[in-house]
Amino acid sequence: MKILVTGAVGFIGSHTAERLTHLGHNVVGVDNFSPYYSEDLKKLNEDALKKAGVSVLKLDLRTDDLSALLPNDIDYIFHFAAQPGISSTSTFEDYFTNNIIATKNLVDYALSLSNFKLFVNIGTSSIYGLEATFPEDKAPKPASHYGVTKLAAEQLVLQKSREKLMTACSLRLYSVIGPRERPEKMYTKLIDLGLKGKPFPLFEGSASHLRSFTYVGDIVDGVVSVIGKETVLDGEIINLGTEVEHTTQEGIKAVEDVLGKPIAIDIKPKRPGDQWRTKANIDKAKKLLNYNPQTTLLEAVKKQVDWYKEHFC
Repeated sequence: MKILVTGAVGFIGSHTAERLTHLGHNVVGVDNFSPYYSEDLKKLNEDALKKAGVSVLKLDLRTDDLSALLPNDIDYIFHFAAQPGISSTSTFEDYFTNNIIATKNLVDYALSLSNFKLFVNIGTSSIYGLEATFPEDKAPKPASHYGVTKLAAEQLVLQKSREKLMTACSLRLYSVIGPRERPEKMYTKLIDLGLKGKPFPLFEGSASHLRSFTYVGDIVDGVVSVIGKETVLDGEIINLGTEVEHTTQEGIKAVEDVLGKPIAIDIKPKRPGDQWRTKANIDKAKKLLNYNPQTTLLEAVKKQVDWYKEHFC
């Protein structure tokens, strides 16, 4: 297959592009190298992709002429590119343009492809709202601009499936951890600050928040398993994560155990729109994708710490 991966130098996108290449596919990566976080990390990911044989094109899905700049013989699209997370530095326009306009442009490009097989939208559990423990048919109640715009992006993709114009599905990912995690995310921050002996900023009340912390390799297992299942998956929404829940405090303890040292905590004011509980309901993923995540929290943290030490210490 010839496969396009957007957001290819990002955390999960880079792992997926690598895996697809290792499976024998011809992978083209796209990324706009947004300054949302360190471009040094994105360059590190890009170098890993180049070694794996993935070509990465620097272009912006919001403004560039995709039909002129991208191949016209793509079979699959895995759409990871987005304005991520809940951030005080991201404006509504950031979420709107990166998550909605960019997706609309990518859909239009996909519609121009003659032998296109499947558009795989990468969604998020934030679509469900402050609690994300539900099956895929639960009415969404997003509580952040991120969740609202990711829901809109998902619907733009699935609309074309309903119109029988394009085969498409959406995968809603839960809290993903592991090597290459973004620098503002919990585990990267914990590892970085723990190694430096500095306090970790913890939002008030979040120590008891529950999360489906899922190892990135397990997530990628689910993502790439859609290949060859176009007919079965057309129009479907599927949760990908783990059914195992951990509190944020348990996550902190896992990092402390791997580092072999305590991490000081600096309590910060509560963050609006933050989910208080996520637990992936993966019954559908088990049935349609034979999805079976196995990596424990401690194993995932150990892999992330090893990667961080290799590249940043």
